[in-house]
Amino acid sequence: MSSPHSAVPTAVSVPSPSAPVAATASAPAGSSAAAPTVAELMDFVRDTARDEALIASLPLDPEGRTWIRLDGPGGSEAWLIGWPPGTGTGWPDLADSFGAFTTASGALKEHSLAVRLPTDGWKTLELTEGVDRSRVLATGQGRAFGQNHVHEVLNESTDAHAVSVHAYYPPLPRIRRFSRTGAVLRLEQTERPEDWQ
Repeated sequence: MSSPHSAVPTAVSVPSPSAPVAATASAPAGSSAAAPTVAELMDFVRDTARDEALIASLPLDPEGRTWIRLDGPGGSEAWLIGWPPGTGTGWPDLADSFGAFTTASGALKEHSLAVRLPTDGWKTLELTEGVDRSRVLATGQGRAFGQNHVHEVLNESTDAHAVSVHAYYPPLPRIRRFSRTGAVLRLEQTERPEDWQ
């Protein structure tokens, strides 16, 4: 099983008062049924990141990332993700989905590309100078992004977990995974929802 962000995460089930279930949580009250905007996804991830009980319910693994699937606003796909020290996503893109994420605890570093990649028909791409962006997102900080966003998210801490909340719309139709050597980005594989569910 794989998650929307990692090739080697650990899936978790969270016990509810009634019975153990596959992890799913409800969206905050007031979520609309219409397709959400980027601003609504950003509001959702910020509000959810402040839910201390939910954040504390995520079991943290010392070696692999863990996650809980959430009900995002307007049919969006949302995740609560735990990041052990030294873990990251590699370089995926999020295809036709736009979204937002916020760090709920700890700090995450995001490397991204300020360039729109061709959607299909290539295996290797040489990036030009000046397309790399990096930012550190401490607790309470987040960011929104558009379609075909390519990034790498890392917990660079050597001793502390990080936890984050992510939301995407439409639900991820596919994820392309890339490797990067210097300026060369190479398409390694394409995953579809059936690959990680």
